[in-house]
Amino acid sequence: MRKLMMTGTAALVLGCASMAMGADMPKDFWTTPAIQGYGKIHYLPDAAYKPRADQTYRIVFALTKGAKQPGEVSPALDRVARTVNLYVASGVPLMQLKFVAVAYGDATSIVLDDEQYRAKFGMANPNLPLIEALRKAGVDVSVCAQAVAEHDYQYDWVDKRVTLALSGLTTVTTLEHDGYVLMPL
Repeated sequence: MRKLMMTGTAALVLGCASMAMGADMPKDFWTTPAIQGYGKIHYLPDAAYKPRADQTYRIVFALTKGAKQPGEVSPALDRVARTVNLYVASGVPLMQLKFVAVAYGDATSIVLDDEQYRAKFGMANPNLPLIEALRKAGVDVSVCAQAVAEHDYQYDWVDKRVTLALSGLTTVTTLEHDGYVLMPL
């Protein structure tokens, strides 16, 4: 019983400490400099391993996990936005970011248009505004055609802003062959 009380007390102290730290954070602690409202970052100007503003970066993001709940934005897709925000905050222009995000596996449904997402989950697709923002920033959001078929979706159910790729496998390997770095999410 005493061990249980000590554990409970420690959890209460840690919980209060983290709430207090959050209360002390300035309102602009988290920012979204390029993809507004998504991929929040806390930029550290003196941090190590920052991207260089004079370089071009090629990354292919393998999105394999969907959100826990249908009404949530895919955490993997939000990480793509965070990456864009981090590079832009470091001074890298959007035109020097060659990013491709390919959804497959459990992430396949994030690319369904609103009508089909609503038919499957009973609500509008919460990922489409983020996909639109990523596209405007130059990120190619794509989906594996093999995964679309495996999930018994029709190809015309894929939102028009999403590129239909032959497969996730060929997208990743083709882009790696062309000098892209793989970022599994």
